[in-house]
Amino acid sequence: MFKDRIDAGIQLANKLLPFKDKEVVILAIPRGGLPIAVIVAKALQAPLDVALSKKIGHPFNREYAIGAVSLENSILNDVSGVHKNYIVEETARIREKLKQRHQQYYKSRQPKDLKDKIVIIIDDGIATGNTIRVTAELVRTQNPKKVIVAIPVAPGSAVKNLEDSSHIDQVICLQTPSDFMAVGQFYEFFNQVSDEEAIQLLEECNKA
Repeated sequence: MFKDRIDAGIQLANKLLPFKDKEVVILAIPRGGLPIAVIVAKALQAPLDVALSKKIGHPFNREYAIGAVSLENSILNDVSGVHKNYIVEETARIREKLKQRHQQYYKSRQPKDLKDKIVIIIDDGIATGNTIRVTAELVRTQNPKKVIVAIPVAPGSAVKNLEDSSHIDQVICLQTPSDFMAVGQFYEFFNQVSDEEAIQLLEECNKA
């Protein structure tokens, strides 16, 4: 159990200290991943950026990721029985949202270059691993040196899902409880993080 995202960030940062003074970029999953990623980025003295990608949910179960979309790429995994028109329409709809989010998060700033860097993808926890798995696959297209997923909490099945990915080199997870129902279950205080808060955290961290 974590007190809040700050507590989780401190614990995760301590676990990631071996990566300090290396060519690292911290990549937060907005929005909930940002309060944790800021703490890690400061501890490792590494630049912070966001992973602006979104999963394509299955038409009959939106939580189940059948792929992911970024502004530049899209990746499809499990699309058996899914109509092509649905994928085309969902990709266009998601990309429109990502364009809006890109304008919010970047304004006049450019995304960090991930080539030959150790990229550490951070979220506040995961339930299945599908979304972060396809995000890692999109990150891999930028030719990083290594892709690491670091999270405070996830069920063992989700950790295995990530470890099975050829696009992820290492998974660091602080807690793998057997009674996992939802990420918020393992935080005493688990408030929603707004885009405004997330953007402010990102900007303040990169100014420091």
